[in-house]
Amino acid sequence: MRRVVVTGMGAITPIGNSLDRLWDGVLAAASGVSEIRSFDVSDLPVRFAAQVGGFDPVERFGVKEARQIDRFTQFALASGEEALQDSGLDLGKEDLERIGCIWATSVGGLAEVEKNVETLLTKGPRRLTPHFIPKFMPNSAAGHLAIRFGLRGTNFAVVSACASGQHALGVTLRSIQAGDADVVLTGASDASVNRLGMAGFCAMRALSQRNDDPATASRPFNLDRDGFVAGEGAGALVLEEMERARARGARIYGEILGWGSTNDAHHISAPLPDGAMACRAMQIALKDGRVGPGDVDYVNAHGTSTPFNDVVETRAIRSAFGPHADRLMVSSSKSQIGHLVGAAGAVEAVITLLGLHHQVAPPTINYRVPDPECDLDYVPNEPRPARLRRALSNSFGFGGHNASVLFGTV
Repeated sequence: MRRVVVTGMGAITPIGNSLDRLWDGVLAAASGVSEIRSFDVSDLPVRFAAQVGGFDPVERFGVKEARQIDRFTQFALASGEEALQDSGLDLGKEDLERIGCIWATSVGGLAEVEKNVETLLTKGPRRLTPHFIPKFMPNSAAGHLAIRFGLRGTNFAVVSACASGQHALGVTLRSIQAGDADVVLTGASDASVNRLGMAGFCAMRALSQRNDDPATASRPFNLDRDGFVAGEGAGALVLEEMERARARGARIYGEILGWGSTNDAHHISAPLPDGAMACRAMQIALKDGRVGPGDVDYVNAHGTSTPFNDVVETRAIRSAFGPHADRLMVSSSKSQIGHLVGAAGAVEAVITLLGLHHQVAPPTINYRVPDPECDLDYVPNEPRPARLRRALSNSFGFGGHNASVLFGTV
């Protein structure tokens, strides 16, 4: 079986629009949550989110191209370009038919749907832009990434709600292991912090309503948590066959050791109460990576800050790791960046790999009132220097999707 490593990464997030700025934000225990000012939220019960700031699409892409691609694709192109540059690959000297792109999202161009439905209802069908379909389709980012960088290998989109990013990583791992590609640009992007997206999540009563204190609203594993914070952004990773990466002298952030994927087969939006299938996804990832529970040092949890999810994930971790769970470091990056929906797994994988690379466990910020039912070491409030050899990252999505990816140092 061919081994797969990560040689490049990029990020667009609420706490930094580059890899270095993201990591600086993690180390500073920064919060990317703030009041929404980019659209009208006066009639919504939730008026804050984890938004990407300082991102000017016209400056990055020019007026014409910025108008032709949705925000989620803009995030994909920006993070993908950084990841490829970070990898040190010279695409002009590569066999581009052996380099693929597998990209994930939850809904694609939701803002474009919102805009064009309004146009249809108020101005009629003749006023729709011809760019509507190409802009909103979930595979738009994967297609634009391939076009921008000339990647002619395997290329498609992955859509599985909040587990999308982790599924993209898992499918990419299998593609390289099987020899279908030597290098794959993978990751995920989402941009659903708009009026339609926020109204939808509000209707589900899934969001925190701490309008008086947005920066501390995302508080995973706290007794007084009241919902997740909607977010947006992108995370990109260059995955490469290990011997090939070593031969060209690439810097390696870590190895992808294993992947596990299951479904609760229980409810479209609520997790299985005992966490059995989330536990099973973690166990499959460990088995795939040929390691035991005691060989894992850190878990980047799904950790949404919803009352039910955090208890269920804690149960699942305890079931998967047994007595070793009391020695694990566990944290939720959503406390800092909010819930990036389809992009969550990719950005959290980037953070996990940075933690391995720098030997630092990322924190769970806003940890103030422990929940007796959430009784693990959640790395409260500050990053922790630690010896990290292997780390697991979890993503669980609407539809009952569970995915876990196991990383290791090389």
